[in-house]
Amino acid sequence: MSYKSDIEIAREANKKPIMEIGAKLGIPSEDLLPYGHDKAKVSQNFINSVQDREDGKLILVTAINPTPAGEGKTTTTVGLGDGLNRIGKNAMVCIREASLGPNFGMKGGAAGGGYAQVVPMEEMNLHFTGDFHAITSAHSLLSAMIDNHIYWGNEQAIDMRRVVWRRVVDMNDRALRQITCALGGVSNGFPREAGYDITVASEVMAILCLANDLKDLEKRLGDIIVAYRRDKTPVYCRDIKAEGAMTVLLKDAMQPNLVQTLENNPAFVHGGPFANIAHGCNSVIATKTALKVADYVVTEAGFGADLGAEKFMNIKCRKAGIAPSAVVIVATVRAMKMNGGVAKADLGAENVAAVKSGCANLGRHIENVKSFGVPVVVAINHFVTDTDAEIEAVKAYCGDHGVEAVLSRHWELGSEGSEALAKKVVELADAGTANFSPIYPDEMPLFEKIETIAKRIYRADEVLADAKIRNQLKEWEAAGYGNLPVCMAKTQYSFSTDPALRGAPVGHSVPVREVRLSAGAGFIVVVCGEIMTMPGLPRTPAAETIRLNEAGQIEGLF
Repeated sequence: MSYKSDIEIAREANKKPIMEIGAKLGIPSEDLLPYGHDKAKVSQNFINSVQDREDGKLILVTAINPTPAGEGKTTTTVGLGDGLNRIGKNAMVCIREASLGPNFGMKGGAAGGGYAQVVPMEEMNLHFTGDFHAITSAHSLLSAMIDNHIYWGNEQAIDMRRVVWRRVVDMNDRALRQITCALGGVSNGFPREAGYDITVASEVMAILCLANDLKDLEKRLGDIIVAYRRDKTPVYCRDIKAEGAMTVLLKDAMQPNLVQTLENNPAFVHGGPFANIAHGCNSVIATKTALKVADYVVTEAGFGADLGAEKFMNIKCRKAGIAPSAVVIVATVRAMKMNGGVAKADLGAENVAAVKSGCANLGRHIENVKSFGVPVVVAINHFVTDTDAEIEAVKAYCGDHGVEAVLSRHWELGSEGSEALAKKVVELADAGTANFSPIYPDEMPLFEKIETIAKRIYRADEVLADAKIRNQLKEWEAAGYGNLPVCMAKTQYSFSTDPALRGAPVGHSVPVREVRLSAGAGFIVVVCGEIMTMPGLPRTPAAETIRLNEAGQIEGLF
């Protein structure tokens, strides 16, 4: 049986004018800034006007560690949002925006799939409303002002060897990881080493996604540490006087983007930090606004629960003062088989033994999420090659671990296929059994926070960090940053730092290569193993097959 492609389904969508979607949430047309007919930004005035309302219930969708077999976390998030509306609930979806780097590299689109998609698909996966460009521009403005400050006399006495503010671009480009800038003589400034990260790893991205309003945004931008002096005292963005102009560039980007699902239900798509190299959650302002206008808000955290959900709980919830009422862990039979040692080419054949073996990865995530004090349900994202015996093996395994697994066919059937999952989520969320708590307190020393995540979430035996890194953490504690949470930059493919180590490994070590202080965002970035904050393109990038067809439509992006 043949199925329509995601893009074919998206192009057939019967979209409603975005003003009608806003009206479902009680947003007046004057509080929507339209970008065409099918997307709009929500005004700060409206956001301010709903702050006295009670919050709805927050549902987090996370997943097992990603495999080439596919998990469908965003697809499940969208499908669940539609399913909740189908059973009569006032629900909406909150997801992240897509980065151009992985779109043209290997990941492809980030708007769901099948009959569980957010539209307009092409725009969302490309320039959308320009938020990422604004973030890149604001980041680049600060970069330019730092070097300009040094050029015109260096009033702040910046030690050029200790400029810690890297540049960014929203593209995978390994050649920019380490560069030398300001070459070419006196008129071009003072030569120094520098480097690029991808925009989604920018502290500006993290700040925009954690700020509550423009005033908070400007304050956080001013708190960014851009360099150090020879006496090792920090130089802040506000010392360079850049935060005001950066805020101006981010004024519109700060407003959440309203779009719709294929079933014309509302969705906020706003912000986009990666979960492997950043904190992996959509914006606080979008999530908190959604909680004021909907009774159930379905959001996702990037990659597997060891990264996205951990950061959602320990960073986003802590900073925003929010807590999930229930958590959905997405798994697939195909991914279970792959974790059980089956090659991708052989996933179509029934292999119940491999499913049972691979379920160890799912079991680890269940235990970890439960440790935050929240109720869990597993969503088995259905693939047409799944057999009844394989599905029952997953359900039985979950039952042995004290959670229910629900088969969801939203990809194929839309909300009709996610109705059972929606009912189970409502049951869990309405039961009021959640007793959420982060897994470490603010006052715990920074290195102990790193060890807590490595040992409790990754099941590592030890954290390997040399004296330079440990001393740096102690210096930050002495400077008043010891109460910050830590943001682990680690491969998404494994609980360990070795992407090839699937399943539920134990007895491994977590090597810390570098630590970075994101004082404006309010966390410490801990770079582990071989993870890169500037990815590279694969041998055959997706960009090679992306083009416009004769009808002017985009082909190859999805």
